[in-house]
Amino acid sequence: MSSSTENGNTSSGKQDGEKTYKKTASSAIKGTIQLGIGYTVGNLTSKPDRDVLMQDFYVVESVFLPSEGSNLTPAHHYPDFRFKTYAPLAFRYFRELFGIKPDDYLYSICSEPLIELSNPGASGSLFFVTSDDEFIIKTVQHKEAEFLQKLLPGYYMNLNQNPRTLLPKFYGLYCFQSGGINIRIVVMNNVLPRSIRMHYKYDLKGSTYKRRASRKEREKSCPTFKDLDFLQDMHEGIYFDLETYNALMKTLQRDCRVLESFKIMDYSLLLGVHILDHTSKEKDGENAQSTTDSKRPGGQKVLYSTAMESIQASGKAVDVDVTENTMGGIPAKTHRGERLLLFMGIIDILQSYRLIKRLEHSWKALVYDGDTVSVHRPSFYADRFLKFMNSRVFKRVQALKSSPSKRRCNSIPALKSTSQEILSSNNQEKREEKNQRLSEGQSFASLDEEAFSSRHRPDLVPSTPSLFEAASLATTISSSSLYADEQYHQDGAKLISCRGPCSSSMFTLEDSTPLEDSAVYLTSEPSTQEINNDTSSVLDVYL
Repeated sequence: MSSSTENGNTSSGKQDGEKTYKKTASSAIKGTIQLGIGYTVGNLTSKPDRDVLMQDFYVVESVFLPSEGSNLTPAHHYPDFRFKTYAPLAFRYFRELFGIKPDDYLYSICSEPLIELSNPGASGSLFFVTSDDEFIIKTVQHKEAEFLQKLLPGYYMNLNQNPRTLLPKFYGLYCFQSGGINIRIVVMNNVLPRSIRMHYKYDLKGSTYKRRASRKEREKSCPTFKDLDFLQDMHEGIYFDLETYNALMKTLQRDCRVLESFKIMDYSLLLGVHILDHTSKEKDGENAQSTTDSKRPGGQKVLYSTAMESIQASGKAVDVDVTENTMGGIPAKTHRGERLLLFMGIIDILQSYRLIKRLEHSWKALVYDGDTVSVHRPSFYADRFLKFMNSRVFKRVQALKSSPSKRRCNSIPALKSTSQEILSSNNQEKREEKNQRLSEGQSFASLDEEAFSSRHRPDLVPSTPSLFEAASLATTISSSSLYADEQYHQDGAKLISCRGPCSSSMFTLEDSTPLEDSAVYLTSEPSTQEINNDTSSVLDVYL
């Protein structure tokens, strides 16, 4: 019996270096797959086209292929086996929907030997890719095959409504039986083309519980990392232009709601990152392209199978050379400005929230945080998946524009206008204060006129002010914004001179008696005090 190795490559002519699946060598699986698909697809072309009916989703056709051959089947060097085809008419409709002609389908799968890939997951499945990079062939478990067959009517309805999706595109479901062993396989679209080197590969679920690549996985030539690895490697996320970002998130939201309606969980987003600015990208692209194009049948491509076609975006954000073969990758950038090409697709959608999964979630939730484990109910899983993709993985490029309040506070015109407002308010206050003092001066001038009309001494007020009037006058003078310095006049009287801006009139108040017998004098003589940087007069008050 052959043994299984860690690398996915099959050694030439050595059974001990070849992978096995259910005690069957991978080379035998590849050969029987090509024989069985070649017969069933060729036989299906003789059936007329018609509408797909509900019972067509549950039809299973079986054919026996003996090693010596028969009237209908060719001879082969493998043990006798039986090959089953599930829902042949329904899958023929799916292939026609994506523009896959029967001849192209047969040529891609049967013309060249299938290429075995290393296992990126922990399911133990085998993966084969066709030589033209169009199709992936994966072995699935019995429960997964049954679930896919039950899923076909809803899958058919979803594809009719929207063929552009990141969900897997299934092109065929088959079963190989030999020696009491059943090996079920499914044919899907290839998410990561081999013609472009993937500098990074990530399997993202939005979960953080044990979501880190193992040491054995890291030792591979092209390892597949997980959620915690992505947060460590690209903690700033991947940036798209607004149109691409909206198209991508809309597609993810629609696909997650479809999976939630089917009660599907534990799916992943397979993300391949190709760095356009990498120094060795030209050599890698030339070598891979020269080996691939020689086997590509006339440039045949499957409709809506690339990442860019799946999200319905134009992808004009990154300037990619016209001569460069992007293979339908989505242009993006890192936070440092590195140009990227992304290839992505949702994989592993054949995990329903069955009883075994409910028990697994309950057990893990008792030991760990239930919201961080990968197994969860479909609605919570979809919300967590979308939130992780929206906030941690994919981000949109935005122009660095400050908010209107910040722009008003921080810009030079805003500061200038603010300072002008402050100055204008100060000037307004000064004008009001000046007008107030002028009105006070006018009131004193009226007293002056009364004094001239009543007496012949112009410097004497005929009546003595009362206590209330004196207090009011003192309050008015003290409340003004005047800076008074106490000085003494030549005759010993106390002098208070104004150094600030004063009114145009000048008055002198002399107090030589107690308050009850005080006399108030008003003079119009000019003051001998110097005016500091102003042309206004000075109010001299003698108390």
